Amino acid sequence: MPHELNNLLTLMARLRDPERGCPWDIKQTFATIAPCTLEEACEVVEAIEREDYDNLREELGDLLLQVIFHAQMASEAGYFDFADVSQELLAKLIRRHPHVFPSGRLEPDDGFEPAAMAVSATAMSAEQVLVKWDEIKAGEKKAKGHNSSAMPDNLPRTLPTLQRAEKIQVAAARVGFDWPDVAPVFDKIYEELDEIRAAREESQDRVAEEVGDLLFACVNLARHLGVDGDMALRKASHKFAERFKKIEARAADNDQQFTQLTLAEMEAYWQQCK
Repeated sequence: MPHELNNLLTLMARLRDPERGCPWDIKQTFATIAPCTLEEACEVVEAIEREDYDNLREELGDLLLQVIFHAQMASEAGYFDFADVSQELLAKLIRRHPHVFPSGRLEPDDGFEPAAMAVSATAMSAEQVLVKWDEIKAGEKKAKGHNSSAMPDNLPRTLPTLQRAEKIQVAAARVGFDWPDVAPVFDKIYEELDEIRAAREESQDRVAEEVGDLLFACVNLARHLGVDGDMALRKASHKFAERFKKIEARAADNDQQFTQLTLAEMEAYWQQCK
């Protein structure tokens, strides 16, 4: 494995070589590559959704290329290199998994007993691990002089909006600000719907605010039901688009121009395709 990784690092350095490299690769900056990084991450998610593991292998490679590309540019600028990225990640993972690495090291030493470590690790539930992770992360933030709020302050702007909403809700829930079960969430959604109806008599800004509250409540419902809201919406959008294509095709098979159909006729095709 180190051999393959070293080959990739050498390849990227060669591509970025000012005299012998690729003109396109040489021209790139952090800013120009950032959209590619986001796109590759999305393609990884899509491969997982399709359960296309051959494609997932390829897409993970493309995502790894983005990491190596950014690390190479950082090395050229004197910021850091790939080894720094790897070492920082390794240290962070060990630090945030004290139940797995009680000695604080990856390699066995005098204070490291594998058998005892295994008991310590398996004695914790997944939920307890997350609580411990957040405690350690909060300590890291405090040590760096960041605010002590439970709210995450470093969520990327490119994070999908539904995921951002869920992360904010989870952060609040972890300090006890959450409904104990799903029943009040249903009530909250009905409440938000009523507020949207009332807002229509006021202003468009008020409507937009209340629609936002409704969407936030829907994310909360998904969270309480154990559903990934972002993934559920992606699947629902895909299902709608595919079904819509089918009703257009069915209308064409009947020598009908879809745009000339009444809404009732469209709905009839829709029900047939369901």
